[in-house]
Amino acid sequence: MKPKDQILARMYVALTLLGLAPLAIAVQMGQIVLTETDTLRDQVRAQARSSVTIPAMRGAILDRNGRGLATNTARYDLSVDPTVEGFQKQAGTFFDKLGTLTGVSASRYRRQVRNRHSPQYVKLREELTPGQHETIQEWDVPGVILTPEFGRRYNYGTTAAHVIGHVGDGGHGLAGLELAYDDTLTGTPGRRIVRRDRSGRIEAYVGGTVVQPERGDDLLLTLDLTRQAALENELRRGVRESGAEWGTAVAMDPSTGGILALANVPTYDPSRPGRASAAARRNRALTDRFEPGSTFKLVGATAAIEQDLVSLDDSVETGDGWAVFHGYTMKDVQAHGTISFADVIAKSSNVGMAKTVTKLDRGTFYQYARNMGFSQPTWVDLPGEVGGVLKRTPQWSATTQTSMAIGYEVSVTPLQLLTAYSALANGGLIKRPYVVAERRDVTGKTLWKNEPETIRRAFRQETADTLRSAFKRVVERGTGTNAQVEGLRVAGKTGTALQVAEGEYSADETRASFVGFFPADAPEVALLVVLGSPTGGPHGGEVAAPVFRRVARRWAGTFPTVVARTTPEPSSVSAASSVDARSPTDTLPPGRPDVMPDLTGLSTRRAVTWLRERDIEPQLQGMGTVVQQRPRPGAALPTTRVLLTAAE
Repeated sequence: MKPKDQILARMYVALTLLGLAPLAIAVQMGQIVLTETDTLRDQVRAQARSSVTIPAMRGAILDRNGRGLATNTARYDLSVDPTVEGFQKQAGTFFDKLGTLTGVSASRYRRQVRNRHSPQYVKLREELTPGQHETIQEWDVPGVILTPEFGRRYNYGTTAAHVIGHVGDGGHGLAGLELAYDDTLTGTPGRRIVRRDRSGRIEAYVGGTVVQPERGDDLLLTLDLTRQAALENELRRGVRESGAEWGTAVAMDPSTGGILALANVPTYDPSRPGRASAAARRNRALTDRFEPGSTFKLVGATAAIEQDLVSLDDSVETGDGWAVFHGYTMKDVQAHGTISFADVIAKSSNVGMAKTVTKLDRGTFYQYARNMGFSQPTWVDLPGEVGGVLKRTPQWSATTQTSMAIGYEVSVTPLQLLTAYSALANGGLIKRPYVVAERRDVTGKTLWKNEPETIRRAFRQETADTLRSAFKRVVERGTGTNAQVEGLRVAGKTGTALQVAEGEYSADETRASFVGFFPADAPEVALLVVLGSPTGGPHGGEVAAPVFRRVARRWAGTFPTVVARTTPEPSSVSAASSVDARSPTDTLPPGRPDVMPDLTGLSTRRAVTWLRERDIEPQLQGMGTVVQQRPRPGAALPTTRVLLTAAE
């Protein structure tokens, strides 16, 4: 065969094969159409279906009396599938009733359905109320789709914001209890089968499988809304009046560890957390470490008493108010001379406490600090807690022990410090603090209850009983007289610590604190107040103790057992303790007079009460009966302070 004929033959063969290919494809397509139509249709439908999550309603956060601190707002989206059998028969009536219910013209809804993008789906309305949702459900119109959307509502604004926390856009907790108990509050989401069009858009679809969500559980807290609000108000006032940069306060039931209230200033609105600074959102009670100053003297006092190195009546020589330890000079605010160890605590003598603690073995002193919870988290059920800083004895310098005796070279969190003083109040037991008392289901049934937990015994009951009298003396005639509450015995301790600024301790940067408990003999409440960098006075007795006093006075009436133990104030001063045996009611004028009345001859308690009711802070020298005052009687009534000198 000639080359030309070979080429033509090959071309004919190739053309023939090309012509047969479409025929083969057509035969295959025919076979698919005739034999596999139903199978392929099912596969297409399956690929077009998808599922979306139906969020569960988040559980509520309630105060101890069941008041809703964080609850849910439910809103519903309304959509319809006009192709569902039975919808067109009721469409006219449905649109008319929907227009009346929502205040939108029925013609607008008809136009939305007529101009819909998808033949089987159109969204008519967003954010229907629960009442509107129930009404539409009662109409029982085929093809109607109601999809829930939930929002979080904080009913009392900023109240308890740092305890409750807040949620993000997805409804999950980002801070506070909302974060710590997110799984409990979230519940179990449901799911709905939807249709996905060729562009990937998801459309609701009537008749698809729906798995209903399960609502989250509720949290019942140990906090009381009324007490929480009072604590926040008084802390805010204390920060404002002292010129402090910030403040934090925590109250605990010393017998159980239940947190009664917790507040920080500045604070934030959990409904709008993004508008607040990071500092305002920080829960300083758990996250901030500070050198506690004289409040840490509890550790040295406990160790010295329990190791039989000293008794409360033993004399301690503090000299002229200064002493040198390992080349460093330590000073008291004023000279006390020779005083009892009880007065070392009451007058907050740095020299006296340092001299006492030097008698302790290093390891013993360190172990008492550890036993009282310092350097360790308290394991409170709130997120973000940090441990304190307590150096191990091999890291100590020559001055560490005497510095720690007065609350330096050690860092604590406010909650750690309060937990230690709660041990003094309850007889030596370190309790784990907690905020959540119970977990309940949607019906109110208790699913779980938080039982008080003792971490360890820090010191003996006898030691606590002995020391409480010294800490009562702090308030009665020591550095904490501004914490006195009429008719109520209070025990506590003041603290003032300089802070490091540019590598050195600065008198302009202080942490002023007062921590105590009441009633002193059978404590119901342990309360700590810390103010950061106050300008109205650097000492805890000047700026933090008054906040404690005002809170205790407002809280006392909310505890029936405290009311029953409150000591009534005598109506007159006895002749044995009064200069002229005058009746206080006859001496003190009502209201706010223009001139200073004569307070001499009155009990310090009565004089102090009268002054504080008029927002005048008394400065006491001595206890018992007022024998001298400044300003003198008849002078203009001061707006800030009065100096009272008293004698037994």
